[in-house]
Amino acid sequence: MRTNVVREKLRRGEPSVGTWLCLPDPTAARLLACVGFDWLTVELEHAPIGIETAVHAFGAVAAQGALAERDGGTGTVPLVRVPLNTVENIKRVLDNGAYGIVVPMVNSRAEAEAVVAAARYGPLGRRSVGGFLHAVNFRTDPGTYYDRANDEILVVVQAEHVDAVERADEILSVPGIDAFFVGPNDLLKSMGRRPAMDSDDPAFVAALDHLLAMGRKHGVAAGIHTADAAAARRRIEQGFRFVAIASDVALLLAKAQAELAALGLGTGAQVVRY
Repeated sequence: MRTNVVREKLRRGEPSVGTWLCLPDPTAARLLACVGFDWLTVELEHAPIGIETAVHAFGAVAAQGALAERDGGTGTVPLVRVPLNTVENIKRVLDNGAYGIVVPMVNSRAEAEAVVAAARYGPLGRRSVGGFLHAVNFRTDPGTYYDRANDEILVVVQAEHVDAVERADEILSVPGIDAFFVGPNDLLKSMGRRPAMDSDDPAFVAALDHLLAMGRKHGVAAGIHTADAAAARRRIEQGFRFVAIASDVALLLAKAQAELAALGLGTGAQVVRY
């Protein structure tokens, strides 16, 4: 069975860098899996992507990652942000081949417990047995998958609201959570500030410091979304380990805008926030 290298890196305290897949196109996912990201997260919360397209993206990323491992690399793994913290959302993506989940707006211990219950098989959780693409994407048989899934599936809860910051101690104490992930836009909005990918607002800075401390206390890796490599490097130096850089859309547009700007062309308009 293929090892989830992202979960292994985080367990060792090493940084793991990926990006967001917002384009409803498995071909784009497959191509980005060749670049060298540790992980690619399919965005089901805000992007126009359905479950069928997401499943094909999981397969494309997993297959490309397995080829990279065969050639001596570590390979990329497919993750997914579910649209809402429900059993149905979590079960469907895991049963169809995602290596892990990112769950938005987890603001209480009860909500964190619900994530673990849906994502882990017993005795840790209550995930039901079924599906077949999960084993295919992990290059194994269903029986082995059921035996080892709790050791390989990555479970990430989002801390993107002031309520999550205030309750971080109780949320991150829930067994079965591997990492938390800060959504800067939503966190700033919940503070009454303008959404942004970064900020030096004292309340925002204090919130990140508190989350980092709670993550260290409970052995849960800290994650955050960043706009570019410079921001990612700074966050890694700060102690964040599960770090996203932009998205497929942002990377595509940045390159297109840079080339046009070099020719003195283009609008320079901001199209996406991340």
